[in-house]
Amino acid sequence: MRILLAEDDPRIARDVGEALTAAHYVVDRVADGEAAWFNGDVEDYDAVVLDLGLPQLDGLTVLRRWRAAGRNFPVLILSARGSWSERVEGIDSGADDYLPKPFRMEELLARLRALLRRNTGQRSPVLEVGTLRLDTRQQRLTVTGRPVILTPQEFRLLSYLMHHAERVVATGELIEHLYGHDAERDSNAVEVLVGRLRRKLGGDFIETRRGFGYLISNADSSG
Repeated sequence: MRILLAEDDPRIARDVGEALTAAHYVVDRVADGEAAWFNGDVEDYDAVVLDLGLPQLDGLTVLRRWRAAGRNFPVLILSARGSWSERVEGIDSGADDYLPKPFRMEELLARLRALLRRNTGQRSPVLEVGTLRLDTRQQRLTVTGRPVILTPQEFRLLSYLMHHAERVVATGELIEHLYGHDAERDSNAVEVLVGRLRRKLGGDFIETRRGFGYLISNADSSG
């Protein structure tokens, strides 16, 4: 999962960025509203953590521009402004959730997980496909009850496919959501990553649809 973090306070940006990275998200960080608007306009993010008090363009203006342009990724607002009227304004401008500063990092991560689940039609923080069980809170995978250790990239790939279970996910889409904008992007790297993941999972959990992409489905999985 790929997250845009728009925060101008260096300490908060560092702390949130480190927490997101530790939770196996890919994080693109920007420190002003112009950069936030541009990145959100041209890149395909799974969610955005957006500070309202950004320089150059304030967060609400950025959010309204995104929504007017049809950019529908979930947005979690961060703000030192805690009045109910400002929270209402943020939600009415298109935000999906609002977290006042100061906040606990555990709450931010929990709210972000909830936004990602809702955006993909998932209800539980534990994703299940066949005998695969991925706990997004603890970042743990079991296959038929057996724990399987994943690298961060393997976790991101499996998490994305399981969030979008029963849908063919194109290789280009996976590249967009597995790698930051500064990373080298290579379709062969995704194929290699899928191969590694298959060897760890066993069975036929991940199906290749030639010319289309990859599918993880209850119908196609076997233990």
